[in-house]
Amino acid sequence: MRFSVPGPRSLAGQLFAMQAVLIAVVVAGYALFTYVSDRSQAEEAARRQARAVARSVADSPSVLQAARTSDPTAELQPYALKVMRDTEVDFITIMDPRGIRWTHPDPERIGQPFQGHTEKALKGQTFTETYTGTLGPSVRAVTPIQDGKEIVGLVSAGIRVEEITQRVQDQLTALLGVAAGALVLGAVGTYVINARLRRHTHGMNAAQLSRMHDYHQAALHAVREGLLMLDGQYRVALINDGGRELLGVAGDVVGRSVAELALPAPLTGALLASKPRVDEVHLTASRVLVINTSPVSGGERRGTVVTLRDVTELQSLMGELDSERGFTQALRSQAHEAANRLHTVVSLIELGRAEEAVEFATAELELAQALTDQVVAAVSEPVLAALLLGKTAQANERGVELMVSEDSSLDDGLLPESLPSRDLVTILGNLIDNAVDAAQGSVRARVTVAAYTQETEDPEALDDAPELVLRVSDTGPGVDPEHAEAVFQRGFSTKPAGPGGRGLGLALARQAVQRHEGTLSVSEADGGGAQFEVRLPLRESGAVAEGVTSRTSVSRGAGGYA
Repeated sequence: MRFSVPGPRSLAGQLFAMQAVLIAVVVAGYALFTYVSDRSQAEEAARRQARAVARSVADSPSVLQAARTSDPTAELQPYALKVMRDTEVDFITIMDPRGIRWTHPDPERIGQPFQGHTEKALKGQTFTETYTGTLGPSVRAVTPIQDGKEIVGLVSAGIRVEEITQRVQDQLTALLGVAAGALVLGAVGTYVINARLRRHTHGMNAAQLSRMHDYHQAALHAVREGLLMLDGQYRVALINDGGRELLGVAGDVVGRSVAELALPAPLTGALLASKPRVDEVHLTASRVLVINTSPVSGGERRGTVVTLRDVTELQSLMGELDSERGFTQALRSQAHEAANRLHTVVSLIELGRAEEAVEFATAELELAQALTDQVVAAVSEPVLAALLLGKTAQANERGVELMVSEDSSLDDGLLPESLPSRDLVTILGNLIDNAVDAAQGSVRARVTVAAYTQETEDPEALDDAPELVLRVSDTGPGVDPEHAEAVFQRGFSTKPAGPGGRGLGLALARQAVQRHEGTLSVSEADGGGAQFEVRLPLRESGAVAEGVTSRTSVSRGAGGYA
């Protein structure tokens, strides 16, 4: 024989079972209490009724008059039967003082002795008792018929116990009917609630819901990506550990509005938007985030699910990859130019003009070496020197002259470990790229770069630590003063959007500057165009030489800023 173990009952089924048991226990307890209480009350009521009927009969003048006659039964039997019907008692027995019946519901028992006690009645008292007589157990009252002080007869009126029990059973049946109705009503209500619960819980029972909640909590805290859930009023309904870290929020933010989280304005606007956002790039104080939003709706807007991915490192690597691609294009172009020069030298040798070939080759070598020497002499820090040499070749290919200012002076080993080379490449590389974009197409297109250290000019600084100054200027159309702050916001650009989008370069540069507690400003260059200046404190540097010169900013044009 196979036995099957029943699966976990649904939540609604458990509620109904509990409700049925509760109703059964309450009804059973109340029924027992009611039976005991009602039976006691019914017996007491029967005593009062029997006593009242017996006294009424005993006090009747016609009964006293009939008791004095020679044949009391002739007049009292019809009278007793009539009173029995009118008062709904089971028997009325009228007897002489010796207890011989004058009346009885069964005429054959007339003239026989009364079964019961009469001692108290013969003493002039009215009493009640429960006694088993000819009609069975009954609650009866016995009272004397008095003519003055003389007792001329007795009257007994009674109600059978069976009748009392029937009355109690009728009440109990009514109670059970009410309980059954309550149970049916509870069943209907439970069925309705069950259907509603199944719609909301997708048919899962309590155990499945508990298991799903455990899985939900484990997954919520395990994923590294940020997850944010907003309700219909754009308040935080749920946020995981990754979301707190990526958004930089702390404390209990559940229940707070997105507008109260002190996030950057573009990011706040994206979270408050009613339309879905797909792979949008946004900046926080220290991160580059990709956000996706999806509304949760079920006939009405119920909220928004937001996912966050940290692409700070990826964005930096993409910037480096773009630089490498630029270097590759520059090398390809330089290789092409070198091939042309080599062909020229070979052709001069074939023509027998060896001296002219040597002179041509020497001049080309001196020109290339002069550019390298100029950059390295001004900026001997290897990462920045390599960046400037690569950007010079790129700018040259685009018809823009990139110059290193004579004021530049940045020795190797000067920068502290707290200022990584990757951030310097992000800052200076984006400024130069945008400056080249702005200057391209202008008359005598030129970009000028200056890099040096100087003592801080901030009167509120707590120490005298030096600061690194990077300045990039261009010959482009410049920056509208109204846009002096907007150019640093993600998405702002005066150039047409390309495949990769626009408006991210300066935002990334400012993010890196702010991460190192520096400043990035824009102003008008001396020769027209725009000038961007970066100041980064070098608090951990111990290698800065004394007497560094003081110069100002990095400039670039606003003909197109990305």
